[in-house]
Amino acid sequence: MRKDASLEDSEWVYTDRWHSDRRREILAKYPEIKSLMKPDPNLIWIITMMLLVQLASFYLVKDLQWKWVIFCAYVFGGSINYSLVIGSHEISHNFPFGHHRALWNRWFGIFANLPIGVPFSISLKRYHMDHHRYLGADGIDMGIPHDLEGWFFCTTFRKLVWIAFQPLFIIFRPLLINPKPISYLEIINAVVQITFDIMVYYVLGIKSLVYMLAAFVLGLGLHPISGSLIGDHFMSLKEQKTYSYYGPLNLLTFNVGYHNEHHDFPNIPGKDLPLVKKMAGEYYDKLPHHISWVKVLYDFVTDNTISPYSRMKRLPKKEIAFRANTVRAKEKSAKMFNC
Repeated sequence: MRKDASLEDSEWVYTDRWHSDRRREILAKYPEIKSLMKPDPNLIWIITMMLLVQLASFYLVKDLQWKWVIFCAYVFGGSINYSLVIGSHEISHNFPFGHHRALWNRWFGIFANLPIGVPFSISLKRYHMDHHRYLGADGIDMGIPHDLEGWFFCTTFRKLVWIAFQPLFIIFRPLLINPKPISYLEIINAVVQITFDIMVYYVLGIKSLVYMLAAFVLGLGLHPISGSLIGDHFMSLKEQKTYSYYGPLNLLTFNVGYHNEHHDFPNIPGKDLPLVKKMAGEYYDKLPHHISWVKVLYDFVTDNTISPYSRMKRLPKKEIAFRANTVRAKEKSAKMFNC
């Protein structure tokens, strides 16, 4: 298929103050927003109930025909699994038990990880914090696709394939771009998850195991709810770093669609992000935003000007400083030579 995507590199910018400046300005004007910076213990019960519902579905599909196993994995399991993934995102911010009980959150994250089938909760915490601290930083923010992804997945069909297998790229991208030493909690996460997967196989059978893994791949792939993976930061509306989504699927995803609000105030739980928008509406109402994640996916696949390259990137601060010092040194040498 002909290469139609017009973008050949990401949009490079030279600032990292998109959210910090707005946060500072909003807090100066609306200091009462600070009262929303507190844990959300209700997450413990909500995520636990979702986990139990997904476990029940493992039992219900064990004797179905294969076509219905895959159908249920897409329609039901994929939706629940994606919600659990976003629940794990809330856990990574220490919202269930608070920052003073960080280790409790890590253990709860491993527990919430079980129905998803792939161990990722602890790694999500480590890499997602980099996403907030170094948003858009080349080689650090793992939300930015690898150059090979941008180069290859540039046609309509290839972009469709890229979305379908997005979960695999999310898992393996850090290993290619910014691998970190494996922590003991990551080892525990992997051992617990693999043990659980084996138990599902031996107790319920191969169909339940396939249902679980298919729900993860399908739920984060070509699924309406996964449009947030594209809509959050890809430049599909305007030259802007982050986009929010204000639609009904926020009810299933802990308000992750309020993404500008989330990056402005990453220590406010998802349930209170609509209050942030309401309190400081003049800062968010004027920003381009999405109203449909399905349209986000459709536009990404069919628009020839959008590709995995459609992200704003910046150099890490240390590299910017190094390059600036190099330029100054060259200018100084040139002046000395001219003299």
